[in-house]
This record gives sequence, structure tokens and C-alpha cells, in this order.
Amino acid sequence: MVCRVQVYEKPVLNDPVLIEGLPGIGFVANITAIHLIQELKAKLFAEIHSSFFQDLAMTTDNGGTYFPVNQLYYHKAREGERDLIIVYGNTQALTTVGQYELCGKILDLAEELGCKYILTVGGLKKDEKVEKPKLYCAASDRETLQDALNLGAKVMKGHIFGVAGLLVGLCKLRDMRGFCLLAETPGLYPDALATREVMKALRKMLNLKTNLKSLKGAAEATNDILKSFGIVSPSTEKKKRESDFLWFI
Repeated sequence: MVCRVQVYEKPVLNDPVLIEGLPGIGFVANITAIHLIQELKAKLFAEIHSSFFQDLAMTTDNGGTYFPVNQLYYHKAREGERDLIIVYGNTQALTTVGQYELCGKILDLAEELGCKYILTVGGLKKDEKVEKPKLYCAASDRETLQDALNLGAKVMKGHIFGVAGLLVGLCKLRDMRGFCLLAETPGLYPDALATREVMKALRKMLNLKTNLKSLKGAAEATNDILKSFGIVSPSTEKKKRESDFLWFI
């Protein structure tokens, strides 16, 4: 097995926007995805399992197990909104080959549903304390970059690792548009403050009517997922092995 895609439903969507929400710096993308899925009551329609995901199983209180997985949800637009495809998962792939394979499968599914616009989000690590996170962006083309700049973001200079960067680069090869939106964060814990700035921008662009007060709950849910992987807050463990964080953006 490399990437195994299981489709439970093939929704009929109208020009949907894909929003990526896989683990990364500050877990901004994860919190964004959980928030959107819960607030919009998005429906699961597909799952991706990969032999490039972490080689472990997490146990449940009743003795069961669950595994590293990426899931795709859909939301049918309400008045003034856009149809959405939301990618959520508890891991990224651990190798370069795995990341490209995973991104290809995600784009295959999105393309089949008529998606032509990709939004990836994440955190931009800052060593100093962040009082009001600033937004930074990069895009597949100049026109799409202007979409991101109109949301108050500044041009990002440097590298965007992982799915957040790859999806934007690869979507251009399929005549799709996309941009990545990053919020400043210390990056050491699930950052609801940074996610709030990302969500403000997404709400403006997509005319979403979500309650930002629920971001705290989404951040707590993300923290619970971290604990299930054996990853704890730096406040309780000062130094983690670098290998624990290979699946970050």
C-alpha cells in the first residue's frame, strides 16, 4: 500500500474551494479544519491511508485502536457561501515521496468534484512572543496572490514545507489556482490566537458565518490528539526528539 483512498460518497458540488487542515506549526491548519467541520456540520466523504504515515496505532479507553489518517469532508453552501472541501488529518506523510503521493491523491479527489481553487493554511514560526499575529501568503500566480493580499496578508519569503506548500505548487500543474495563508505563532502548542487571524480572513473571503468563540474548543480537541500521539506541551516536557515532529509543516 502506498496511498489507499476510500470514497464513501461522491457529493455534487458547485465550484468548491478546498481548504487544507493537516498538522503543522502551531497546529493552525488542524484547528481551522476542526472548527470548520464542527461549525458547518461538514460531512465525511473520503479517507486516505498511506504506508508513508506514522507506523503506530493509538488506543482508545475501551481497548480499541485508530490509526493515522487523512479525511475529506464537504460543505454545501448556504446563502452567500461557497461549497467547500475540507481536508483534515492527524498526520502528514513522513517522506518526500509520501508527501507528493498524498498531495496527488488529494488533488485527484478535488479535481473530480470540480474544484479549481486551493487554500492551504498554517503557522509561521516566530521565536519572540506574538501579541497580534500577522498574516503572510504565497500563491500559484499573481492574480491569486492579490486575493490573499486583499485579506491583509503580506508576501511570504522563504520556504513552505509539507502539504501546505506542495498543494499550492502542484495545483498550478493542473490549471488550478491556490494560495497559502500563514499566521505568526510560537509554534509550540495548538495556537487558537493565530488560527483566529486565519479564520477572520477565510470568513471574509468565503462569506462564512462561523462562531470564532468555538476556536478554543477546537484547539483543545487538537491538544487531545497530540496526547494520543504521545506528544505533550513544552511546559511539561522541555525537550522533544526532533523525530517526533517530522510530520509538521
